[in-house]
Amino acid sequence: MSLRQRFQQWFQSRIGRRDSTLLTQRNVYILPTGPGFMLGVTLLVLLVASINYQLNLGYLLTFLLAGSAVVGMHVCHGTLRGLTMNLVAPDAQFAGASVHIDINLLSNRRTVRHGIGLAIFGSGHWNWTDVPAQGSARVQVTFQPARRGLHPLPALTAETRFPLGTFRVWTVWRPAAQVLIYPTPEPHPPPLPTGEPRAGGASNAQHQSTGEFDGVRAYRRGDPLKLVVWKKIAKADELVSRDAQQVQRLELWLDLAHTGIPGADAGVVERRLSRLCAWVLRAEKLGMQYGLHLGSVELSPGNGDAHKKACLQALALAAA
Repeated sequence: MSLRQRFQQWFQSRIGRRDSTLLTQRNVYILPTGPGFMLGVTLLVLLVASINYQLNLGYLLTFLLAGSAVVGMHVCHGTLRGLTMNLVAPDAQFAGASVHIDINLLSNRRTVRHGIGLAIFGSGHWNWTDVPAQGSARVQVTFQPARRGLHPLPALTAETRFPLGTFRVWTVWRPAAQVLIYPTPEPHPPPLPTGEPRAGGASNAQHQSTGEFDGVRAYRRGDPLKLVVWKKIAKADELVSRDAQQVQRLELWLDLAHTGIPGADAGVVERRLSRLCAWVLRAEKLGMQYGLHLGSVELSPGNGDAHKKACLQALALAAA
């Protein structure tokens, strides 16, 4: 690890995690940029030449430029100072997808704040905005977690070089929120395992090798789109829906130990979780009652968005 990386880790460790932060003179930093240093050297040369040759116009130009730089430094620092940044917690995503982090910038100042950029700390990919007077603006930054699981959000940085570009004013912010990353669904999973009849009656639905069900009926107004059999529409040129009553008589257990993928190393476990993830999405689309069994973790059969999210969360947090 390089000295720069060690310094960045030490610097970030001194910053507390919070999902909302107010920028003050205590957490806003300022340094000259490359052009700023060149301006300083130019002013020094102009001052020395004016002293040696007793050039009154040289003094005027030198102090005029120096005064402009000082005013620019004050305006630059004030562009960030007093700004409030609020984090909008990101939604869970599947592994391999980019996580979008939304930040609301709030300003109570009566003038516009120009040229404010936000980025993942150290990424160099900036998104820029202007914050209106006594208003707000939203900026979105993205990052891509390496694998599934519960991940803390990376450190963020905001900066501005307005108005002259001779000074860089920045801050570093560590959000407290976390983001849940689901396993990547297997692109082409095998058919769902055979569903078992629910307690209290036998099933009339016939499970096919393609993961579909034979029980269909004429489309009724108000039927959810997930029950519409699009393949049969193309053949028969009429709207038909799956018989939800027949489908719901089956309940499906998805078990980590019975995915059809042999082996026990970490890579195999990830492949099994990926297949289970695809099966959960498929079973939910079909409107089936499905449960999940991951070793000591067991979720009773059910369906709906809440049940789907609970299953995906269990898959995301499963031990490798």
